[in-house]
Amino acid sequence: MMKKVLISALIAALPGVAMADAKTDEIVRLKAQMQKLQQQMAELQKAVEAASASAAKPAAEAAAADEDAKAELKERVANMELKVDRLNTAATDGPLAGLSITGYLDPTYIYNRAPNSAGFQFLNHQNTYAYSNSTFGDVYLDIKKTFGVGPTAPSAEITIMPNRGSGNTLLDGGSGNNIINTAVINFPLTDTWTFNAGLMNSFGGYEVQQSNQMVTLTHGLLYDFSDPGSYIGAGFNWSHDVWAWKFLLANEQYRTHANNQAFNGTRSNNTPTATARVDYTWSSALDLGMSMNAGRQTLPSTTTGSGYGYQGTAPGPYSNYFFTEADASYTLGDIQYNAELDYGQQQRAAWNGGNAVWYGASLLGHRKWMTETVGKMGATLRYDYLNNSKNGGGGGGIALGSNGVDGVNGFGVSAACLASGSSDCKGANRQALTADLLFFPTDQLTLKLEYRHDWASESVFLRNDGSYRKSNDLIGAQAVYTF
Repeated sequence: MMKKVLISALIAALPGVAMADAKTDEIVRLKAQMQKLQQQMAELQKAVEAASASAAKPAAEAAAADEDAKAELKERVANMELKVDRLNTAATDGPLAGLSITGYLDPTYIYNRAPNSAGFQFLNHQNTYAYSNSTFGDVYLDIKKTFGVGPTAPSAEITIMPNRGSGNTLLDGGSGNNIINTAVINFPLTDTWTFNAGLMNSFGGYEVQQSNQMVTLTHGLLYDFSDPGSYIGAGFNWSHDVWAWKFLLANEQYRTHANNQAFNGTRSNNTPTATARVDYTWSSALDLGMSMNAGRQTLPSTTTGSGYGYQGTAPGPYSNYFFTEADASYTLGDIQYNAELDYGQQQRAAWNGGNAVWYGASLLGHRKWMTETVGKMGATLRYDYLNNSKNGGGGGGIALGSNGVDGVNGFGVSAACLASGSSDCKGANRQALTADLLFFPTDQLTLKLEYRHDWASESVFLRNDGSYRKSNDLIGAQAVYTF
């Protein structure tokens, strides 16, 4: 019976034992899968970490390269700053500090009807000044050195014109061997006062000497024969608001030698010339000016006797000289107008031994415009009148020959009156009409074409056949290159 009970209990327990074995196998199998999954996860993590490390390496290299580039850029900037500092130091303190060199070249072609001459005028070393051969056809250099910065910095300025400047054509009788045109020291004392000394152009008139600032090829009659020329002396400039004036105490015009040096074979001219100019700026476009000169000037060379002057009747080599003029300049955009009135006299400087008197007027109009074909261009018209009839003419910038005529420029008495023996021959009154056409291919280059007609009240223009006529014509072309 007990045996049966045990057998029965064992049979009853068998399913549970079988189930327990099945669960154990499943757990083992799941554990194996988990271990395999964990192993795969570990391998995947390693792969991710390897990929991350691999990706981080170029980024690090790029960052390092970027840092190197930044360092190189900083070094280059530092070097550039050092160079800029050196340049600034050189610009303010070095030997080239404040130095500027500018200028122009202006080769010119002229056809002159009276002598029947034609050709280029450029660098021709000829010391005879004429309206057909004045300040054009040369090399112009402006050398300026400023010592310091600001409005009170002093400066020294020299202009050179080897062949057509004042030194070659006018100074000390036009000896023709001086390349200096002007040489000026400017020393500002305040914002309004400046002391200056040296060789400088006169203060008279609206015209300037430089070809690159002119709207015509030739100069007007007043510039060439009425207005004073260059002076050597010292004076002051003053400017404030709309007013400005200049004053200069100098040798007589065109003279570079000291006043105590004998001239003309006798004694020196120790009387200084005083010259001054005042300008009033009416508006941003209109300037009104006036200038004057007073002193003693050298008389023309003697022609007869032991005296002085054309007729040898003056007691001394010098006589009193006075000149004054008023001018106006109006410039607005591409429009320019100029006007000038002159009056001058010099004692015993006329052809017949009397007082020389001259007066005149000049009017100029200029306009620029744009065209589709040739670009920017301009046109100029100028009219000049100069009266020099009293006492046979002469005085100012008018120098007559031994026959009482300047046949090149058209001044003096007629040959017929001189041959008649009359003592009351009148000097020629002069007029000129000038027309120019200008082209501006670039900012540096200006081309000019000019036709000019000059006429006189007497037959004083010398022709190539030896005859005299009352008129003359010029045709000119000029290229002005500014640098």
